[in-house]
Amino acid sequence: MTCRPVYIIDGARSPFLKARGKPGPFTPVDLAVGCGRPLLARRGLPPDAFDDVIFGCVNPIADEVNPGRVAGLRLGLHEGVTGWTVQRNCGSGMQSIDAAFRNIENGTLDLVLAGGTEALSYAPLIFGYEATNWFGRLNGARSFGARVAAMAAFRPRFMKPVIGLVHGLTDPIVELNMGQTAEILAFLFDVSRAEADQYAVESHRRLADAAAHGRLSEIEPMFDKHGTAYDHDDGVRPDSTLETLGKLPPVFEKPFGKVTAGNSSQITDGAAVLILASDRAVDQYKLQPLARIVDSHWAALDPSIMGLGPTLASTPLLVRHGLALGDVDLWELNEAFASQVLACIKAWASDEYCRSVLGLEGIVGSIDRERLNVDGGAISLGHPVGCSGARIVLHLMNALRHRNAKRGIATECIGGGQGGAMLIEAI
Repeated sequence: MTCRPVYIIDGARSPFLKARGKPGPFTPVDLAVGCGRPLLARRGLPPDAFDDVIFGCVNPIADEVNPGRVAGLRLGLHEGVTGWTVQRNCGSGMQSIDAAFRNIENGTLDLVLAGGTEALSYAPLIFGYEATNWFGRLNGARSFGARVAAMAAFRPRFMKPVIGLVHGLTDPIVELNMGQTAEILAFLFDVSRAEADQYAVESHRRLADAAAHGRLSEIEPMFDKHGTAYDHDDGVRPDSTLETLGKLPPVFEKPFGKVTAGNSSQITDGAAVLILASDRAVDQYKLQPLARIVDSHWAALDPSIMGLGPTLASTPLLVRHGLALGDVDLWELNEAFASQVLACIKAWASDEYCRSVLGLEGIVGSIDRERLNVDGGAISLGHPVGCSGARIVLHLMNALRHRNAKRGIATECIGGGQGGAMLIEAI
């Protein structure tokens, strides 16, 4: 079977808004609709043009249990356009694009709205089993005496919920949270605290520079129900310095750990939406593609070193297409943690790692930092987990076009011990 070319027609994202201890101004679907509406408006496609809507979302809220379908309807697409939601932890947004890519490539679909959305500020509070059992007993009490007895069994400790995000960011197999896995990589690849902090400083500087010079045109302003405007990523700290970050204590491995709040990704709300099309849809609707998706790859590894996922997912793309690191003009490697990004860079430059883990005959090489995350990343921008994979593909496309470059790889580590990568070419 001949594989059809798959094009990215356009894309948009919301501002990334830092979670601040309470539900933010927008739910996951609010975010998707907020950036999806202007995207669809400028393209002028008929409501029934799309074959499918696919969204990544890790933490849907109870009122939006299938964000892909709910977003499609709220965006005004025809009721006959199907919609669904994927969940691959941090890879969910990229998985949605990959699902659209493969279905268009094999001829099943022609035009798809794909992306990711996440409102981590809406992460639920979870009551423990004792409290759950007590609520169940109280709810099941039918007589007055039974209800009194149930009430008498109440203990104040029942009212101490845990933020669901804490459980979500802890691997149930190795019983390590994501920050602890980053500490393991810092140890294995000798990433110093100063290196991690310096990388974080550079991430903030690059994002601030991108915003100041118009390289974040993918952002669509949003307005909450009170009329407040949100038009920029609010987690960026361009005044960060090695000295200020150096004063922050380790979060996960006190007192000598390397991972701090300053050199880790931020807990954030955000969405990104892309339009993907076949050549047939391009002709039918007279569309002008911006990029072509060439290939994708998924990989898995020990969850305790999940941060190395990008090396296992990206390397097969290089091998399959006969590419060296230097043949890739730009890289978007999601910044879950500074030490995790630096560990990947060092792994590709390690002869032992490349031979024993990647199965190569020598090193892959060193990624030029001037080609990697050129406009900052999740450390300065935030990491809304269900969205990030879509965001890095969208921004990679735009960064290639801004620099008149051709080829890029978007890649990320995935909680649970996986990695994803996507190779695209600008048109």
